[in-house]
Amino acid sequence: MRILVVEDSQVVSRVMRHLLTQELNCDVDVAPDLASAKILLAENDYFVAVTDLNLPDAQEGEIVKLVLAKQIPCIVLTGSWDPQERSRLLQLGIVDYVLKENRFSYEYTAKLVRRLQRNQSVKVLVADDSMVSRKFIRSLLEQHLFQVIEADDGIAALDTLKENPDIKLLITDYNMPRLDGFGLIIKVREQFSREELAIIGLSSDSDESLSARFIKNGANDFLQKPFVHEEFHCRVLNTLDALDMMAKLWEQANLDYLTNVFNRRYFFNLYEEKLPTITRNQGTLSLGLMDIDFFKKVNDGYGHDVGDEVLVEFAKRLKHSFSQHFTVARFGGEEFVVGFKGLSVEKSFALLDRFRMQMESTPVMTTKGELTITVSIGVTNFNHDENVDGMLQRADVALYEAKEGGRNLVSIA
Repeated sequence: MRILVVEDSQVVSRVMRHLLTQELNCDVDVAPDLASAKILLAENDYFVAVTDLNLPDAQEGEIVKLVLAKQIPCIVLTGSWDPQERSRLLQLGIVDYVLKENRFSYEYTAKLVRRLQRNQSVKVLVADDSMVSRKFIRSLLEQHLFQVIEADDGIAALDTLKENPDIKLLITDYNMPRLDGFGLIIKVREQFSREELAIIGLSSDSDESLSARFIKNGANDFLQKPFVHEEFHCRVLNTLDALDMMAKLWEQANLDYLTNVFNRRYFFNLYEEKLPTITRNQGTLSLGLMDIDFFKKVNDGYGHDVGDEVLVEFAKRLKHSFSQHFTVARFGGEEFVVGFKGLSVEKSFALLDRFRMQMESTPVMTTKGELTITVSIGVTNFNHDENVDGMLQRADVALYEAKEGGRNLVSIA
């Protein structure tokens, strides 16, 4: 990714280059004037341009028109606040108008560019019965590179969410036919938690209680129409930043820090929650508890860094083999588990034994060369009068039997 900074101040351009490189690990080109910018724009493709308005050879903001003409998102970084100029530039379609006041202004700009990069993969659903309003909101969102989908009422929005469960943000008006904004939010929250989908309510109604009612019904935020561009963008970006933060916190709580598979805590919580349903429906559950053979020799002989490489590759292979339909978790050290909901112990044995053979026949590439890694596995099925801990204890006994039998084996409890 390449970014263009057009700025005649060497201090500002150095600060922006440093912050952008730090935030995005990208290539940053700097142009001190319009003439230099024209050359760079002709030679390179840019993801975004951060431009000053007043350049030595272009005092009237000509650089903005040049950047926008090439359909490059443009962030204006200016030393003077001019309300009329700001309004004109926003109408032209710039991403944002940022005043050079202090270091926070530059940090905000770098984070905004980072957000633009992430926005390319974010789907936003706009539900509003007014075509004019939908198109206006769509244009604002597309300036920030979101993927935008439209719905003309609450029922259509529900259908769209069903077809696109990866939508991350719903922006909904209050007054709509068939199903209004409140009804839509209530139905959406029956299917999607705040961690999965963010919602911003909109209304031109003068009722002062609307904002509280929207939020109490499950919206993350509320915006009164008409609104200014910057307020809309700030609300959207803050809402998505909060969603990203919740996702990060969830990952820290539920994923293993090294291998990125689920951790012990997640596995226990998931299956303790599922067991009553499995018991009630007379369903099937089996699990495989596994240990990498002689892993201590890897750490002692090659170092813990190589040991970590082995663990990461082992987890990667487990995920490739099982995570699409089943649950893979690291319990600690070199011990992993796979939960097979819906499979008998015989079927899970067959899958795990095939994985064991693949592991043995395909060496692991490390910085110290190829290592042949084998695994011992204990498999057990669910008895309807026990808990997850009971299953794991029986699987552990089977794992011990596999090790006693010479390792590189799968043993059924």
